[in-house]
Amino acid sequence: MSNNVGVWIDHKKAVVVRITDGVEVVHSIASGMEKHVRFSGGKPEDQQGHRFSNHLKEYYDRVISFLHHADSILILGPGEAKGEFEKRLDTESFGSQIVGIETEDKMTDHQIAAKVREHFLIQTELIHEDKKN
Repeated sequence: MSNNVGVWIDHKKAVVVRITDGVEVVHSIASGMEKHVRFSGGKPEDQQGHRFSNHLKEYYDRVISFLHHADSILILGPGEAKGEFEKRLDTESFGSQIVGIETEDKMTDHQIAAKVREHFLIQTELIHEDKKN
């Protein structure tokens, strides 16, 4: 039973596409954080940065909860969130399952699912071809 997962992620939203033996399930996870958040009270820069970091940690935790039992993980995204997420996966012992990181701009959930399907289909075909040779 193969369990492949693709994650398109930025700081506002993540889309998790899980393909298990040809069955595809798509989850969308909103971070709940706007790009330029303003928090009241305290030193604006320090407090804002600390709260943003804590919020990202909680957001990444929610996304990681969809990755358990994944054999392979493909990370997609337009900006720095994909790199931050990769580092987080390394600390959570998911690093060995990461099979690729690709820069992809804004995409619809259907486009993300198609990209993940295509990636793992090509990977599966390459494995079968290697076994023949």
